Amino acid sequence: MSEKIEHTILRNLFCNEEYTRKVIPFIKPEYFVKREEQLLYQEVFNFIENYKNPPTKETITIELGKRRDLTEEELRGVKDIVNLLNDDRVDQQWLLDTTEKWCKDRAVHNAVIDGIKILDNKDKKRTPESIPTILSDALAVSFDNHIGHDYIADANKRFDWYHTKEKKFQFDLDYFNRITKGGVPSKTLNIALAGTGVGKSLFMCHVASSFLSQGLNVLYITLEMAEERIAERIDANLMDVSIDDLHVMPQQLYGSKLEKIKSKTNGTLIVKEYPTASAHSGHFRALLNELALKKSFKPDVVFIDYLNICASSRFKGGNISSYFYIKAIAEELRGLAVEFDMPIFSATQTTRTGYTSTDIGLEDTSESFGLPATADFMFALMSNEELEALGQMKVKQLKNRYNDPSINKAFIVGVDRSKMRLYDVENTAQNIVDSNQKQVATPEQAYDKFSDFKL
Repeated sequence: MSEKIEHTILRNLFCNEEYTRKVIPFIKPEYFVKREEQLLYQEVFNFIENYKNPPTKETITIELGKRRDLTEEELRGVKDIVNLLNDDRVDQQWLLDTTEKWCKDRAVHNAVIDGIKILDNKDKKRTPESIPTILSDALAVSFDNHIGHDYIADANKRFDWYHTKEKKFQFDLDYFNRITKGGVPSKTLNIALAGTGVGKSLFMCHVASSFLSQGLNVLYITLEMAEERIAERIDANLMDVSIDDLHVMPQQLYGSKLEKIKSKTNGTLIVKEYPTASAHSGHFRALLNELALKKSFKPDVVFIDYLNICASSRFKGGNISSYFYIKAIAEELRGLAVEFDMPIFSATQTTRTGYTSTDIGLEDTSESFGLPATADFMFALMSNEELEALGQMKVKQLKNRYNDPSINKAFIVGVDRSKMRLYDVENTAQNIVDSNQKQVATPEQAYDKFSDFKL
């Protein structure tokens, strides 16, 4: 009779220490179908937890004999399985791959069964709304064998990483690409700091439109304006018409412009509205999982408009200070970016003093200095009457983990508020260039620091 995969797994938990240490964190008792197999695995797991070593058949038999919660039939069945186990070895990689597939299959099977119980009202603790999370957790089961970077042993991998071009999400604005070395990477939190009405939402709508034009999937979460208002701004940007003209445009012309946009991009933009201060990273995580299940939509970039009016999943408002509360929100959003391997863009308000200033600093961040401590990239958007008359906006770097923030510390971008667009201005308009502003060198102009190593 051919051996069951469950018996192969149990057998190797006794005789294959390397295998045991890799798989024991991922196998669950409920993955085994038979009660006797569940009992044996639980006993093996408990032994490893207590003694940090795989058991022998003798030790497990003795431990089973001490239990008073087993019937004679169950005890006899478990001992029969133990007696059938031998020390035969199989290919290690095959065993790991097969065990991982078995864990995935059993997790999905159990998730489906749980879903049916919930729908039949046999599970009183969970509601049908929990089914997408149960299924997504089951589908995410996988072995992660990485337990750290060995400085010496992994040196070649590290060298290859140095010479691997990192995936970045490029702006359509030259100076933003310069200061980020070609765009923002995944797993990052990027924050725009600005006063009321200066252009936080304008900036995010413009960049969202730009990413959509590049064929990327974009999720725009708004807690400030209605979904239709955000879509209106993106319409104006992509159709190159003013918001006023949108409201008088004939439907046929609107349809033709929309078809032209569709023909130029393979990306998708979804706008989701939440009530102000009611949604937190837990809601956003559920939304991302729901979009993946229901629409097969996985965003490349997420915009959250804006951070200060989100809620925290860890703290409730009230006695906690704004410093810890806003810092918690920032940490949760950055954790979400890492979890889903994507960049997140958001914004924050300036203080009252910063609102009237044209030289904003990190100290002008409203409510919490913990926000800039958490962000990967933070910049200020500033305007005054003179800049407004010129159709321009000043941008100043405040924090930058991608590049030296003292280079191109401040620069000018053009702004067309009627069309919700930003654009590059001519070099002559960069009238705030300081001693640290520089042009990007070509490869031929760049100094080769390692010329001595050339053959």
